[in-house]
Amino acid sequence: MQSVKRPNISTRTIVIGVVVFVALLFLLSLSSNFFYFFERVSASEVGVQFVSGRIKDVVGPGVYSDAGLFVDMERVSIQSVGFSVSDAELITKDKQRIGVVVTGDVFRPGLEGKDKIVQLWGEYSALFLSDEAARVRIEDRARQSMKVCVGDRNFDDNVIGTGRDELRNCIDDELNELAANYGLRVDNVVVPEVILSPEVQARLDEIVQSRLQTEKAAQDKLKAEAEASAEQARQEGEIRVQQSRIQEESRQQTILAVLEQEKIVAQRAVIEAERANELARVEAEEAIIVAEKNNELLGAQRDLEIESARALAAAERAKADVAVQSILASLYAENPGLLQLQIVQANASALQPTDKIIFTPEGTIPTLVLPGPGIVPTVDTTQGATAQP
Repeated sequence: MQSVKRPNISTRTIVIGVVVFVALLFLLSLSSNFFYFFERVSASEVGVQFVSGRIKDVVGPGVYSDAGLFVDMERVSIQSVGFSVSDAELITKDKQRIGVVVTGDVFRPGLEGKDKIVQLWGEYSALFLSDEAARVRIEDRARQSMKVCVGDRNFDDNVIGTGRDELRNCIDDELNELAANYGLRVDNVVVPEVILSPEVQARLDEIVQSRLQTEKAAQDKLKAEAEASAEQARQEGEIRVQQSRIQEESRQQTILAVLEQEKIVAQRAVIEAERANELARVEAEEAIIVAEKNNELLGAQRDLEIESARALAAAERAKADVAVQSILASLYAENPGLLQLQIVQANASALQPTDKIIFTPEGTIPTLVLPGPGIVPTVDTTQGATAQP
């Protein structure tokens, strides 16, 4: 039977393969220290760039590449890291034992706090890179802050009412002061629960019950006093109302009396004003009448003076006329022919050319002669007048 030969893999080949594999790993490890390409930093991270083991820069979200001697980039999360810590054996200032639970969020510095990252990276880089390391460190500091704040306060100040808020503020301040040493910040600190032992809870219940009874007794006393005060106030109120009613009636009567008096005064003033107006009207009418009478008297006086002046003028004119007539009468008396001449002239001037004169014997009736053709005047008075010497 013929045997089949299998190829032998020599030891040398195996050794060469192992050496090549190790060399590749070594080269790969060395190459990662000389460059990195397209390293992405998300919106919830900041990137820490290194050159030769030293921090070159702290950068925000983006994609980065670099090449050089021992270059590298680490990413630091700026998201919150929640923590919760409890301690059931805390002693208050007045020697009471209570338990406290505290929760909150831890934040690493972001781009605005890159100086802290650069300054504290050598000591606390593990806190910047590991959420668990940051959580453990803050929980330890939270326990310390809880002991300090609870120990500085009495039982009531830690447990009852607004004391819980003051305890939370105290733990928040203490914890942030300690976290600042690591470049960390703590927010949203809450004290969701204060744990009491059964003995303390029983004593607290007794205290609360006693306090409630005391407060109830005080409330009953206050209620009785309030009811008494209310009754007294009601009676006093009724008396005050009655007094107020009487005072109001008196005040109203006084007001009515004053108004009545003012009405009488006003009426008197109106009457006096009307009488004064009437007197003024009468005096005005009397003045008008007097003025009219004076005007009439003045007119009569002036008319009398005018008539007197006219009478004097007429008398003077009559005297002048009489004087002329007297002179003429004297002349006529001394000269009868002159008088005859005046008579003739008067008669002549009285006759007109159209006048007709008929001479008849005394005791006869004149015959009427009508003018007409062929009738001529009987007497020519014009010639007669001129013929008169």
